[in-house]
Amino acid sequence: MRWILILLLLPMTAIAQKILYPQGYFHNPVNIPILLAGNFGECRSGHFHSGIDIKTEGKENLPVFAAADGYISRVKMEQGGFGHAIYITHPNGYTTLYAHLNDFFPVLQKVVHKAQYERNNWEVNLNFSPNQFLVKKGQQIAWSGNTGGSTAPHLHFEIRNTKTEHPLNPQLFGFDIVDTIAPVVSAISLYNGQESIYEQTPALINVRKKNDKNYFVRDTIKTNNQQVRLGILVNDYMNRSENTLSFYIAEWYANDELQGRIILDDIGYDETRYLNACADYKAKYLTGDWYNSLFVLPNNKLNKIYSDLKNKDGSISLLENTINLIKIVLKDNNGNECLVSFCILQEGNATSHKECAVLWKSGSKNEITNHPNIRLLQEPDALYDNVCFDFRKQYQANAVSSRYKIHYPYVPLHKYADLSIKSEQAIPFALSNKVALLYNDGKKTSGKACTLSEGWFTALIRNFGDYWLVVDTTAPSIKPMMKSGTKLGARKEIRFSVSDNYTSIKKFVGSINNQWICFEQHENNWFYRIDEYCSKGKNKVDIMVADENGNEQKIVYYFVR
Repeated sequence: MRWILILLLLPMTAIAQKILYPQGYFHNPVNIPILLAGNFGECRSGHFHSGIDIKTEGKENLPVFAAADGYISRVKMEQGGFGHAIYITHPNGYTTLYAHLNDFFPVLQKVVHKAQYERNNWEVNLNFSPNQFLVKKGQQIAWSGNTGGSTAPHLHFEIRNTKTEHPLNPQLFGFDIVDTIAPVVSAISLYNGQESIYEQTPALINVRKKNDKNYFVRDTIKTNNQQVRLGILVNDYMNRSENTLSFYIAEWYANDELQGRIILDDIGYDETRYLNACADYKAKYLTGDWYNSLFVLPNNKLNKIYSDLKNKDGSISLLENTINLIKIVLKDNNGNECLVSFCILQEGNATSHKECAVLWKSGSKNEITNHPNIRLLQEPDALYDNVCFDFRKQYQANAVSSRYKIHYPYVPLHKYADLSIKSEQAIPFALSNKVALLYNDGKKTSGKACTLSEGWFTALIRNFGDYWLVVDTTAPSIKPMMKSGTKLGARKEIRFSVSDNYTSIKKFVGSINNQWICFEQHENNWFYRIDEYCSKGKNKVDIMVADENGNEQKIVYYFVR
C-alpha cells in the first residue's frame, strides 16, 4: 500500500517543477513539429547538454523564428561550440539562444559582416542595446544550419535565466512535444559504497523487460558490502525519433524508503563539467556507455540536482544478512515513467581495502615535486574521488624527454594545472620556442605548444595520461578543395583543408588581391563565401597559416569568378 501511495505522488514532482516556469509563453522556434535529436541534461563529453536539439528534417536553411517578444542582445560567431548563434532577451526574465545557424536575417547579417571586416576576424562576439534589434514573437531571425560543433543539421535551442545565465530545461515551459514513450533501461551498476569509484570494478547487471514500463533482475544480487551505490544505464526516446534522450527525474528506494532523487532542470555553464562526477567516467572510457550515478562523489559540487538523500552521498545502507528490495523510478519530461526493481542480499563482511603506496585525495592538493625532470601541482578541487596514484617514467622514441605516465585517463580532472617537464636533450636556443607537449589517452595523440621558463617547458593540462616533449618544426599542411585556376560558375565559395602534425592551427589569414577576406572555419576546413570584396574575373588568393609553435605555411591560389 505504501509503494502504491509513492507512485501516486510521483507525478506531482514534475508538475510542481513546471509550475515554476511560464507555460505557453515561448513559441516553437521552427515552423515544423518539434522532434528532438537531444534534450536537456544529456551526458555529453565534458558537459551536460544545455538545451534541446530540434531536428530540421535533415536539411539546412529552414526559417528560425523568435520564440517570444524581446530584443537581440548578442550575436556570437565561433568555429566550434554554437557556431553562428543569436541571443534574445525577453521582458519576463529569460533569454533564448538559437545556435548552429547559417545566415541571420539580412539587416543583422550586414552588421555582423561589417564587424568582421572592421576587425579582420571571422570570430566576433557582439552585444546590442535593447533598442537596436527589437523582435516580435514569430518573427524570422535566421536560417537553420550545421555550424560550430554540430555534426548534423539541427537547431540548438536554450532558455536561460537572464540574471544567472543558467540554462533551464526548455521542456518545462510547455512546448507541444509528442512523447508517450517511457525511459528505456539497459543495465544497472553496483558499487562498493565505501571505496573510491575509480579504485573498483562495479558489477554491471543487465535488466530484463517485463513490459514497457517495468524492468527486473531475475536473480538476487549478492554482496558482502554493507554500503552500496547505484548507477543506471538508461536512454529516453520520443515518438517518431530514434535519437537517445535523457531522463528528467530519477528516484531510488530501498525497502520502500526513498534514498535520493535527481532532477535535471537548472545547470549552469560554470558547473556543467561536474557531469564527469554525476556519471561513471571510468565506465564511459572503458565501455563507451554513460552510467548515470545515483549517488554523490566526495568532491562533486553540483549537489543541487540531488535531493532527499537519506545518506549524504546517496548511497544505500543495506540491512545485514537480509534481502533488500531496491526500486528505481525514472521519469521523462512528459511524465512517462518506468520502474526497475531487484533484490540485493547482503551477506558476510566486506574484504579489507587494498594497500595504496601513493594516495591522491579529493579535496586536497596533490603534486609531483620530488622528480628532477617533471612537476605537477593539482588544486584541491581537481579530483572528484580519491585515487591510488600511479606514476611511471618510460622511454619515448623521437622525443626530447622521457614519456611520463601520469595515472590513468579514465580518471577525470575538473581543473586545469600546469605540467612542467625538462628536456633530456640539448635544445638550441633557436628551437626553444618550438617545443610541444604531446598527450596520449590510450586512443589518440594530441599536442599543444609549451612556454619555457628556467629550463622547464610548461603547458596546461586537464587530463591524466601519457605526456612527453618533442621539437616541432613542421609547418601545417594546406590543401585546396578545388584546382587552382578553377572557374567557380554556380559555386559560391572556395575551401581549403588545413591540418598540423602536432598542435592546432593558431592563425589563418586569407586575402584576395591583397584585401583581407572573411574565411570561416568548420573543423579542419576553412571556406570563404564569395562577397562584395571579390571582383569578377581572375582572383589571386594568398593563404598563410601558422600552428601554435609559429611554424608557417603559405600558398597562392587562383580562381575565376
